[in-house]
Amino acid sequence: MIKTDITPALEHTAFEFLYAFARFEFCMKEAGYLKSDKPGKKAEPSWDKFVRSNRTRYSLSADALALLNAAPQQQISTGHGKLAWREIEFDENEYELQAVAILLRVARNNVFHGGKHGATGWDDVDRTLQILTHGKNVLDELAEFGRFNEYTRR
Repeated sequence: MIKTDITPALEHTAFEFLYAFARFEFCMKEAGYLKSDKPGKKAEPSWDKFVRSNRTRYSLSADALALLNAAPQQQISTGHGKLAWREIEFDENEYELQAVAILLRVARNNVFHGGKHGATGWDDVDRTLQILTHGKNVLDELAEFGRFNEYTRR
């Protein structure tokens, strides 16, 4: 997407999504969902630990289902410096929370790291707004689901 194609609504929605994503990762760290809690290690949030701890009690919301249906694509290398896009495939026994967590991170990477040209539907402002709106709503739901309310007020 070219900068001149970014509408005020998309700019606002992208900010809201990225802010919610950053706050959610902050909450995970505050709640102890860390990749490593060894002294001296970087304090990195662990989506995997969050998913493992909560996957059996999670059920899809309307926004989570809409995010799954929107299916943001992931950028991959095809070798020799070439890039392509692919749909994310989940195992049929994949926990719903794991699938949602993966799509949230893909959407975040797609927005934050750039390189959106060539992805099916990415240049479509309405589709991008849809993915980011549902993603932000899901992040808010997960913060409530994870009982992160005390951390979101900081």
